[in-house]
Amino acid sequence: MPTAPSPGITPEFAAAYREIMCEGLQNEFETTKKVLAAIPDGKRDYRPDPKARTAWDLAWHIASDDVLFLEQITEGKFKLPDPRYDHERPNTVADLVAWYDKNFQRVLKRVRAMTPAQLATPINFVGMFNFPGVFYLGFMNNHSIHHRGQLATYLRPMGSKVPSIYGGSADEPFEMPATA
Repeated sequence: MPTAPSPGITPEFAAAYREIMCEGLQNEFETTKKVLAAIPDGKRDYRPDPKARTAWDLAWHIASDDVLFLEQITEGKFKLPDPRYDHERPNTVADLVAWYDKNFQRVLKRVRAMTPAQLATPINFVGMFNFPGVFYLGFMNNHSIHHRGQLATYLRPMGSKVPSIYGGSADEPFEMPATA
């Protein structure tokens, strides 16, 4: 299958876009940690339908793919599937959140250390796309948000509370800050 042509961008644009995306990714990461932490350990096998992933499988998919995606951007190549973290799969929700926190921050630092030229260099995404590496930050963000939304819909049926994601939830209402 031929890949789509790569749009050309300047290294300066790539560096600016990286900074915007990394700030957004950091904010989304904090929200994702709240959703992951809301999974009850005793209900990790919950799935809303036999064809759906379990909450635990979905949580690991989010955490490990966020880390792998960022890592593969820094390596300048994608390999799917990439089982490099399968042996590190945590046993508890708290361990998963700690693993995600440590590894996401580690690879985000690596993305921030990439040169503008590296960010602008096209990376082939398994024969489907051939975009400058920095553009995959948006792709990774969308993938993570999509699956986080799935997982958030599991929380109440598992007996948990839904944290604030983009504003308040019924379980964590938005409160206006006091005015001075």
